[in-house]
Amino acid sequence: MSTNEPHPTVSAGLKSHGIEYRVFECEDHLADTTIFCEHYNFAPETTANTIIAVGKSTPPKFACCVILATTKLDVNKKISHLLGIKRCSFASAEQTLELTGMQIGGVTPFGLPDLPIYLDSRVMDCDEVLLGGGNRTTKVILKPAELLKLPKSEVISGLALTRD
Repeated sequence: MSTNEPHPTVSAGLKSHGIEYRVFECEDHLADTTIFCEHYNFAPETTANTIIAVGKSTPPKFACCVILATTKLDVNKKISHLLGIKRCSFASAEQTLELTGMQIGGVTPFGLPDLPIYLDSRVMDCDEVLLGGGNRTTKVILKPAELLKLPKSEVISGLALTRD
């Protein structure tokens, strides 16, 4: 593999907050979580998805949510409650790209605009966790406690639900 680095904004965010991490390189077509875990032999239980949620309000409210790949975001109840609005949904790929500069399959909580960052409590139970690198060719591996160095990060119990 080449010596890819995370997205420049992500690298800057990691460095500016003193976050300790390792980079894992991957092929673009293997970046989506399920395929990535199968191909590179990573456990979904220690792989996190970063999801941008959007509140149905004017102006819209956005939040960054980090959950394990084995769970699903409780967007209808928990995120709506946290944002103080009645209805929420997942941001579209276009909204995510416009807001973060990152494509689906590489979204990460590092280098984001001023957003609340909600971390599911199960993420914090991992020894290490793998997250997107801001692009589709890198992932970031770190100890979950490093996520708490991010401004506006908050551990939320019940942010995600167990998948059926």
